Amino acid sequence: MNSKNKKHLDPVQAQARREQVLTAAADCFHRKGYHGAGMAEIARTAGMSAGHIYNYFDSKEAIIESIIEKDMEEMFSIFQEFEDQPGDILTVLLDGLHHGVQRHMDTGACVIDLDMMAEASRNKKVALLLREADTQARNRMRDLLVSESSLIKSHSEQELESRINVIFSVMAGLLLRKMLFPELTEETVLIALRPAMKTLLMPFDKN
Repeated sequence: MNSKNKKHLDPVQAQARREQVLTAAADCFHRKGYHGAGMAEIARTAGMSAGHIYNYFDSKEAIIESIIEKDMEEMFSIFQEFEDQPGDILTVLLDGLHHGVQRHMDTGACVIDLDMMAEASRNKKVALLLREADTQARNRMRDLLVSESSLIKSHSEQELESRINVIFSVMAGLLLRKMLFPELTEETVLIALRPAMKTLLMPFDKN
């Protein structure tokens, strides 16, 4: 019985092996970058043969797709927690802001994101995967902002899209700031970010 047949007969073990490959890939991408890490090295780091890894992933793009899917599952879980909490969306999002700052300033886990962005400029498939993930994230954020407890639920689609993109731009930029200014702390960021985020989640004063 070959490994591919075993994979179908034991899905739990197959999933464990896939997770093993994803962990190894993240390590390789962190050390050598996406472009510098080959499937053979990922397989070796995962403790399996170069041929055996293809029973779980057809290519590096497939590995990247699974990494992005895991990131999105984590993000959707956070969005779901926001949706399930009582109270208005403004309070819920501000109360959870420190978690988002912590996540986006994690130079260990998030440095792979920078490499994937660089690869997206050369690889159309990776670019498409990242854009699809971003679209899903923006849609979930939009759902929060048009929910019944949101203070800006009646705003135009254009204004909501503008606010979402500014919020996402600020959060994504935290990793760059942390890379360039390692002394930057979450506490320092939140001093200015909390009131800025509050402004973006409230109706603007038209006067």
